[in-house]
Amino acid sequence: MKNQLVEVQERINPHIHRTPVLTSNLLNDIAGCELFFKCENFQRMGAFKMRGAVNAIMQLTDEQKQKGVVTHSSGNFAQALALAAKSLGIAAYVVMPSNAPTVKKNAVKGYGGIVVECHPTIEAREESSNRLVAEKGLTFLHPSNDLNVILGQGTAAMELLEDYPDLNCIYTPVGGGGLVAGTILAAENFSKKIKVIGAEPVLVDDAFRSLVSNRIETHDNKSTIADGLRTNLGDVNFPIIKKGIDHIVLVEEEEIIEAMRLIWERMKIIIEPSSAVAFAGLLKEKGTLKNQKVGVILSGGNVDVQKLPF
Repeated sequence: MKNQLVEVQERINPHIHRTPVLTSNLLNDIAGCELFFKCENFQRMGAFKMRGAVNAIMQLTDEQKQKGVVTHSSGNFAQALALAAKSLGIAAYVVMPSNAPTVKKNAVKGYGGIVVECHPTIEAREESSNRLVAEKGLTFLHPSNDLNVILGQGTAAMELLEDYPDLNCIYTPVGGGGLVAGTILAAENFSKKIKVIGAEPVLVDDAFRSLVSNRIETHDNKSTIADGLRTNLGDVNFPIIKKGIDHIVLVEEEEIIEAMRLIWERMKIIIEPSSAVAFAGLLKEKGTLKNQKVGVILSGGNVDVQKLPF
């Protein structure tokens, strides 16, 4: 797996940014530990998902590339697939729930993606995607439950560990499971001691419940501010998460908003609510992290500035 991850990194490097790692003495004081923020909000299209989208597309056959790809996504993977497909010269169809942020729908269209709206349910997303596969011969790429996507997402943690190999743990948000699964694979192959800790909104705690029940749980709650985390784990990423994650911490909506505010105000950078979940989880557990070196993956910055929670 280590060699496979290195190959993925080499494959996608020409098409992505190596994002910066930022620090803040003030936030270190608040958290009681030394923080290293991997800023995927500075990635192309504004989120880590560009990594997995590029890798998955580049693994397709010439015939598949000629026909095009389709995915379903509430926003960031939609933008990632659209931009990756445009960069590599293939067509991309994106099934998006009708309640996805307008800024994300417009971004997908701006990157050349063809948006197909559906009802805001997992079932509707899958039905629309399957119809496009049948009608147009497209290849479906799942936003988080595809090994090529997962391996691509893992390169964010690989870069972080290349820069700071002595981290004690990494916090990452948990939604569909692609980022946390990729982070686990990177941690297992490029560090001997690091823990991977997930953070998840209480309102969509399906991953937390999945670890408890030892089977994939679902949810139908769409009210969390962390719109990118309203998805469920899959049969590809769940075994990786179950085997490799240290634990998942649950955070309330108010804690997400406060973490987002701190990043905006103190670090002077834009992150979206889903991205703030990881930092919110860290702050909730700061008493256990004293004097440790802690990585935080800031997963994205595609926020609708017309609807800020502050």
